Amino acid sequence: MNVEMKITSSTTMVFLFLVTSANFPGTFSYTKQIPTKLNSFQLPLPKSGAASSVFLRALGSIYPLGYFAVNLTVGKPPKLFDFDFDTGSDLTWVQCDAPCTGCTKPPEKQYKPHKNTVPCSNPRCAALHWPNPPRCKHPNDQCDYEIEYGDGGSSIGALVTDLFPLRFSNGSVFNVPLTFGCGYNQYNPGPLSPPDTAGVLGLGRGRISIVSQLREYGLIRNVIGHCIGQNGRGVLFLGDGKVPSSGVAWTPMLQNSADLKHYILGPAELLYSGKSFGLKDLTLIFDSGASYAYFTSRVYQEIVSLLMRGLIGTPLKLAPDDKTLPICWRGPFKALGQVTEYFKPLALSFTNRRNSVRLDVPPEAYLVISGRKNVCLGILNGSEAEVGENNIIGEIFMQDKMVIYDNEKQRIGWKPEDCNTLLSLNHFI
Repeated sequence: MNVEMKITSSTTMVFLFLVTSANFPGTFSYTKQIPTKLNSFQLPLPKSGAASSVFLRALGSIYPLGYFAVNLTVGKPPKLFDFDFDTGSDLTWVQCDAPCTGCTKPPEKQYKPHKNTVPCSNPRCAALHWPNPPRCKHPNDQCDYEIEYGDGGSSIGALVTDLFPLRFSNGSVFNVPLTFGCGYNQYNPGPLSPPDTAGVLGLGRGRISIVSQLREYGLIRNVIGHCIGQNGRGVLFLGDGKVPSSGVAWTPMLQNSADLKHYILGPAELLYSGKSFGLKDLTLIFDSGASYAYFTSRVYQEIVSLLMRGLIGTPLKLAPDDKTLPICWRGPFKALGQVTEYFKPLALSFTNRRNSVRLDVPPEAYLVISGRKNVCLGILNGSEAEVGENNIIGEIFMQDKMVIYDNEKQRIGWKPEDCNTLLSLNHFI
């Protein structure tokens, strides 16, 4: 059984999941799969200076939605689906009319399979279940998967391959055969609602991710970038066509042999108002699928203690009746600008052999205004959220920054950015 950490945003939660291979009821029949090469459309890997990317507009919010979504068309004729993009997981999946049990989308807005399941003998099936082999009785059995969430929810489906019409920034347009999950059994126990999207766009480091598949075809380099604004608009790009040549704070990914699928950085020190308080040697997972930031209990308690001491003598009072997040302060407030003067900035300082860089986190990047007009802390106790001893940097810390996951050079970088300026690009899908 392959156990992985999956951070998915329902609204506020982070979930542990397991990917398993099993024999589920025979929903699909298998015929010859769509080829996994572009054949005559195969392109050489773009040379430096001629790099290409796929650009997607993103819409969403940290609160109340808890996710940012992009639109992609799938199939022939193409059908539009919205995906919660997630750098914390590898598998892209969409709700599937096979038929579907527990799906949140009506059948007409679900993906319809057409005898295009991936068999267990396909390398993409092995990539999904790596480092364990798929547990299939016969090589031609369909490649099944099951995702079990820490809150008791689950998703069951099978791998399929279909065409994705993609427009690249170098002017090329291709119908690219990509492998993804056809989820035909969804279960959500509540109380939180699942994202109101058709599926998840998995952008983790594993070989089953969409960006890894595009890299195998030679269409892009294995680079992901996103910029999400506090105004609910943003950009996701696949490939290195928009990576700035300067001004990016780069730090190397940690090569954790026990976890080769997540974007892990460290060691880092957490600073409060530019000062050290002994919160050192932190290992962090960067995950756009998590709405908020999660720290181990020790680090979380120290952050809360620092914030509370800083609020002594201010007019802010706790609002224990507001259950939006564990800690809220009473309003009413219309905007974060009304309260940020009472809070100090945080920062994560990364020091390695080459350099020292900082990820600055101003108060507006760790606070949210709740539906009750109170201000709430978007930093959570990871131990209570069942993420174990992991520190998770979610979307809230990434706001108004271009964040780049460079799998080619095994590094992650960021720079302050007005995400609205990227929306003026003319080569979006």
